[in-house]
Amino acid sequence: MISLDKAVVIIPTYNEIANIEKMLETLDRLHPSLNVLIIDDGSPDGTAKLIKNFQQKKANLHLIERSGKLGLGTAYIRGFRWALEQNFEAVITMDCDFSHDPEAIPEFTNKLGQYDLAVGSRYIGGIRIMNWPMQRLLLSYFASIYARVITGIPFSDSTGGFNGYSRKALQSLNLDKIFSIGYAFQIELKYKVWSQGLPCLEVPITFYERTVGKSKMSRKIIVEAVINVFRLRFKKMLGTLQ
Repeated sequence: MISLDKAVVIIPTYNEIANIEKMLETLDRLHPSLNVLIIDDGSPDGTAKLIKNFQQKKANLHLIERSGKLGLGTAYIRGFRWALEQNFEAVITMDCDFSHDPEAIPEFTNKLGQYDLAVGSRYIGGIRIMNWPMQRLLLSYFASIYARVITGIPFSDSTGGFNGYSRKALQSLNLDKIFSIGYAFQIELKYKVWSQGLPCLEVPITFYERTVGKSKMSRKIIVEAVINVFRLRFKKMLGTLQ
C-alpha cells in the first residue's frame, strides 16, 4: 500500500474547461493529500488559466503547459519524467472528463505496494461501461481481445486509461523508446511493463461516458493502435522491445 501523499495523479488536458474545475474540486474534497499534475496542451479555451487560479489555494496541484496538441502518449511521458524527478512512489493515470471515477483512486494505491502495475479494467468479471453506444463498446472490447491475441498480454482491458504504476515500473521503462502517441500508448506501456515480469493485476472499475466536452477519439488513433500492436509483437520476437 502506498499512501496518497506519496502518489501523483496525472491528467492530460486539451479544451477541458467544462470539466477541469469540477475535477479539481472533487479530487481536493475526496483526496486532499493527493498530488495532482495536469499536462495541458495549449488549450485555447482557458483550461490552464483556470488551473493556475486553483493553484493559489492548493499547494499540491501542479501544471505543465505545452505549446500545442502533442498527443496523449507524449503528455504522459512528460508527466512520468516529472514524477520520477519529484521522487513519487506511484503514478495514477486518468482522464479529466469523469469517465474515470476519482473515488476509485485508492483502489490503485492500495495495490501498488505489492504490484507494480494496476490495470483499471472495464471488462474483468463483466462489462461495466455506462452510456456508450453499442458500436463504440464493441470497438473497445474487441480491441482488447485483438491486443491479447496478437501480443499475449493477459489483461482483459489493455486499452483503458485508468491505471496505476509504481516507481519501479516507470524506472524499468526506456521512456525514450515509447513510440505510440495516441491511445495505443496505453497498450504499449502495459505490454512493456508486463513483458519484464513485474507483478501486475487488474482492478475492476466502472467507466462512465463523458457528459460534457468532446471525445478525442479519431480514426487516426484507431489505425495507430492496430499497427502498433503488431509492432510490439515483432519487437518482442526480435528481442528489440525496450
